[in-house]
This record gives sequence, structure tokens and C-alpha cells, in this order.
Amino acid sequence: MGSQAYFTPGLFQFLKDLKSHNNRDWFEKNRPRYEADVKGPLLRFIAHLDAQLRRISPHVTADPRPVGGSMFRIHRDIRFSRDKSPYKTNVGAHFHHLRAGRDAPAPGFYLHLEPARSFGGGGLWHPDAAALKKIRDRIAAQSKEWKAVRGRVDVEGESLKRVPAGYDPEHPFAGDLRLKDFYSMKEFSERDVCARDFLERYVAVCRSTTPLMEFLTKALGMPW
Repeated sequence: MGSQAYFTPGLFQFLKDLKSHNNRDWFEKNRPRYEADVKGPLLRFIAHLDAQLRRISPHVTADPRPVGGSMFRIHRDIRFSRDKSPYKTNVGAHFHHLRAGRDAPAPGFYLHLEPARSFGGGGLWHPDAAALKKIRDRIAAQSKEWKAVRGRVDVEGESLKRVPAGYDPEHPFAGDLRLKDFYSMKEFSERDVCARDFLERYVAVCRSTTPLMEFLTKALGMPW
């Protein structure tokens, strides 16, 4: 499949306007813009991405269904939030491991599109305590393997102030044992997102995280 532009500046303009008019009346009046500039292009991108991601790993999927698929809903969950704005002012998609449900602690790829703040990559964000322990145990026990990951991937994540109990505070990767997330993301400009080669560029970023993704899936007993 030849290169094609999936997104236009209209996506970012819609999100900017939504930020200034975050209410149901405005959104319904501008729903055709949302469908044409945001939802439709993102679903097409996801549909064409699936085969590309499966070349990286046959266990990761990009699901283009408009409901229950990879694309996150634009509606915010306001039940427990002081901010009652009904809509997100960004759009995103998660490409999850087939062995896990949508919300299960499993590594996956992610794409986030927002005016002046678009990024994507792969990893695991906020895993539960059991999954986090498995990852830390593997880092502690397989230092050579983790060193190879670290030599190829810039791993990020929120961190504890101290090494958790049960792990050696003098471990050569003590800083990584403090991590609560394990991911690698790259930023994209609006021009990048609207370019004809954006799908290929995004796939290249996902592929670059393979050492990290493979390590995390092994730690969780999943195939890669």
C-alpha cells in the first residue's frame, strides 16, 4: 500500500475549537466535522495499521471497530471528576496484546493526537501490583537482558522515591526497579501527523520499542 495522508490540520483545529466550546450543544452542531476530520481518519489509520503491527508481533492487534475497538471514546468519564467537561480534547488509540483484555495489564502500543502534544510508542502504563512485581523480579534476576533493553530503548515512567522492599537498593538497575510504568514514547509534530508517511513513521517507532515489549511480555508469561 502506497503512502497516504490520513490526517489533516482539520483534526487539530477541531480539537482546538472543542477545547474552547466543550459542551454538548457545540459538539452536536459540529459532529460532521468530528466524523470527517477526526473519527473517520483515525479509524482508517487503525484499519491499515493492523497488518503492519502484526509484522512486529502477531500477538498485537489494531481493531478499527468504532465501538469496542482500538480508538478511545472522546467522551470523558466525569463520574468522579471535578471537571465536568463532557469531551476529551485529544484523541487516542491503544493497540493491545491479544492474550489480554482491553484493560488487562499487558504491554501494547499507543497513539495520542492533540494540538502541540502528539506522541506514540509502546510499553506498559500503570500495571497492577502483581504484574509490576513480575517485571521487577525479571529486571532483578535478568540484569544482562535488561541492560540490553536499556542499551536500545529509552525507557520512561513514573517512579517511586525508593527501591521497593524486597529488592537490593544497590542493584545496578535500582533506578528501574523504582519505576511504576515501563514505556518508550516519541513526540510527533502536527506536520508529522499530517504527512503522507505518518503510518510508516509511527510503525517505525513501535518497532523500535520491540526489545522492551519482548522483555515485558516474557515477564508476564505472554508470547511475543
